[in-house]
Amino acid sequence: MDTETTPTVDDDAPALAGAIVKHAGAVCETADHLWRVLGRVVIPTDGLTDARQQATVANGTEPMARVYLYQTIYDLAQSEVADRLEERPALLKELGLETAPSQQTISYAWDQFSKQTELTLTAAATGIAQEAIDHGVIMEARVPIIPDEDDINEDGDEPTATREHVREHGRKVVELARRHAFGEFDSHRSDNTVYEDEQILDLFSSACLTQGSAHSEGEAGWFLDENDICDDSTFLRVIKQFAMPADQEVPTSLQEQQIEDIVAFTEVFREHLMDAFDTATENILKTIRYEDPFDDRHVVAAVDFTHVPYHVWPWIDKDEEIPKSAYPPMVSGYIDDGELKHGYTFATITIVGNAVPIILGIEPVKEHSAWEPADAPADSKADVVARLLSRAQQYVDLDEVLLDRGFYAKEVRAEIDGRELLYTMPVPKYEPDYRAIKKIKSKDGVDAAVNNDIPVGIDGDVDHTAAYLYVPATSEDADGNYAVFVTNRDHVAPDEIAHVTNSYSRRWDIENQYKSVQSYLPKTSSKDYRVRLFNFTFATLLYNLWRLTDFLVKVGMDREIRSPPVVTARTFVRAVGQSLREIG
Repeated sequence: MDTETTPTVDDDAPALAGAIVKHAGAVCETADHLWRVLGRVVIPTDGLTDARQQATVANGTEPMARVYLYQTIYDLAQSEVADRLEERPALLKELGLETAPSQQTISYAWDQFSKQTELTLTAAATGIAQEAIDHGVIMEARVPIIPDEDDINEDGDEPTATREHVREHGRKVVELARRHAFGEFDSHRSDNTVYEDEQILDLFSSACLTQGSAHSEGEAGWFLDENDICDDSTFLRVIKQFAMPADQEVPTSLQEQQIEDIVAFTEVFREHLMDAFDTATENILKTIRYEDPFDDRHVVAAVDFTHVPYHVWPWIDKDEEIPKSAYPPMVSGYIDDGELKHGYTFATITIVGNAVPIILGIEPVKEHSAWEPADAPADSKADVVARLLSRAQQYVDLDEVLLDRGFYAKEVRAEIDGRELLYTMPVPKYEPDYRAIKKIKSKDGVDAAVNNDIPVGIDGDVDHTAAYLYVPATSEDADGNYAVFVTNRDHVAPDEIAHVTNSYSRRWDIENQYKSVQSYLPKTSSKDYRVRLFNFTFATLLYNLWRLTDFLVKVGMDREIRSPPVVTARTFVRAVGQSLREIG
């Protein structure tokens, strides 16, 4: 402990509050989370008045003073504080509490604090929050700041922040990305390079926000005679380096190697870029953690596939089954609107329901394609889901997972159930269930049914049991008259069927997410997988920054988190684009 910054006892409330704040500033030099700041800051109890009998209470003056600071900084009701302490053992431990106090216990403690003690702790809370902001431990609570009346459009059903307001404070969003996200992408080039990594990432952001390309950005720099914009060949070369560890080189004859060798080498790209994305996401979330973007009693995530089109035919002669030898192995076929297309496949996990719809994990997916050898490598869907769940569970305590029918596999369901999570997904083909559906149709006044306790077998053993739900189909969930869903809930009652299947509809928010991510993808014709993977990863990061910006504005305007965006994707693009031009 630094004795020069440790606060001393002082009878003067402002002086004591100032000493606590000064020590909090020192703690912020090394702490990476506001909870840790509150847990480590020294609070001299001799300067506080607590009328409780200390020998008879479970939590003494100092830990309860930390609770007071926590409640004040987060602006919570006593009931909310009690719930969080009950549900979050890490927070309980960080604040030094022996047991989770009830709302009544908290209320009684505050009644026993003197007025001077309350004033001291309130002033200290304000100062600690500002120190955390100044040291980058948390992001300013209202970013962009709470709009004035002049900064709000009242047209339409819901008020929205004006473009001018968001653009004015777009610099804060860019600074957030620069400090906590962009820095995780490292090209490992020498320090004396002409164009620094930050300049390249700014250029790439501009390409994302305008759906431009390396060529268009470089050409614009040449035309406008802007010396801080590199040519397109330099741009692409650095993008490839962002996707590679410092000690790795791409074999010049990579495309001439066997498909399994090429796929194995792309794992190097995947692991390196996913580590950068995960760290960038974690950094950003830490800056706003005290606004609790995932504060929901029942946290639901959605897992789904998305495809980035690749407009090249894989066959030399399809009738003769002669494929192109140099066709990118990470490209596969998929059906979109009844049409066969080709593209790169990515799986994502996104928070849905009542929380902020942030993408918490990305997984590039290698699927088996008809033009490849029968023994060509392909990713297991269960492994993909396991990696996505592990990434998401770093940030939030999940309760339930909603999946697309493309993930319908016993191994996937066993993976989720083994983590003690609920799952719900549609069954892609339900021919064996026609008998059950026929029974439903034969009963007057009955339009749904459930078949409980169906065993899910793995390697000859029963892994868990599931329930199959039969409901009238919509255009979203089936091709026929009835849709079938499977869930691992315990014994779904007939009157619960509608609730389970209606809850699944929250997954459809993810479709709008993919449209937004696709709108941020820069154009490229490159077959180099490093470029393709970096494009999707960085576009996803920009999508998350938009969602977090909209979340923070809603907090400032006291709006529902899941209400329509206050900051639209288009407005965010304009704000960040303007700020990039000003800063660049």
